[in-house]
Amino acid sequence: MKRRTIRDIGLDAVVYGTLVLMAFATLLPFLNVLSKSVSEEWAVVSGKVGVFPVGFQFETMKFVITSYEFLRSFSVSIYITVVGTLLSLLLTAISAYPLSKRHLPGIKFIMLLFVFTMLFGGGIIPNYLLIRSLGLIDSLWALILPSLISVFNLLVIKSYFEGLPESLEESARIDGARTLTILFRILLPLCGPVLATIALFYAVGYWNEFFNAMIYINSPSLKPLQLYLRDIVLNAASATAGIDRTADELMNLSPDNVRSATVIASTIPILIVYPLLQKYFIKGVLIGSVKG
Repeated sequence: MKRRTIRDIGLDAVVYGTLVLMAFATLLPFLNVLSKSVSEEWAVVSGKVGVFPVGFQFETMKFVITSYEFLRSFSVSIYITVVGTLLSLLLTAISAYPLSKRHLPGIKFIMLLFVFTMLFGGGIIPNYLLIRSLGLIDSLWALILPSLISVFNLLVIKSYFEGLPESLEESARIDGARTLTILFRILLPLCGPVLATIALFYAVGYWNEFFNAMIYINSPSLKPLQLYLRDIVLNAASATAGIDRTADELMNLSPDNVRSATVIASTIPILIVYPLLQKYFIKGVLIGSVKG
């Protein structure tokens, strides 16, 4: 084993120190928003809140997460994320499986059609006209159907399928198994890491859905959480208007407090989900994308 020199130790210290500083710089905006959400109203208004909170209170967070509008938007986002992720994962896996078979007639042309959609899109106006012609304006399906299959995610799962031994399918076919049986009962159970990774990609995308919701959704009752967050950020001063709260409660709320608390409340669900899938994340990405 090679003995480490002072130069090696110093170089490692510089590398790790740089990484720590970069991580801290990345966390600074989040820490500032978190501190504002729990700091006293006077400290936020006077601009005294930095990385650490000044004073401590949970009234703003309580106000945000118990608001009817927040809970309604939160439930809409949960529905879109759960339904969209499950459907996207199912359709992506079903589409990736036949594309992993090199003997499929016309496979190169079919793959070209998929990749073409990654490079070129119809644009906002044609997409809007399509959604309107389908009768999906002001419908939650307008936020799910256009994003059902991501070609990048499809290619990752396709590469993973290509890395599985062909003997698994051959032995299953000898025993009389059909294609769907092979896919759902043999192959997909072996794809846990890549499926968990792709599920996280889809879930984050659906949870952060904002632009399509702004275009296609008109009813307040169908607004997802990110659109509600946009309204809060743009007009937090009137966020407490019409809300059933006492005067004493509203006196301790400022627009910056409400904005920050809403941002934190909308971020927490993804922060909770990510650690649960973290052990699959790196393995799924590497295995599904290295093989060409």
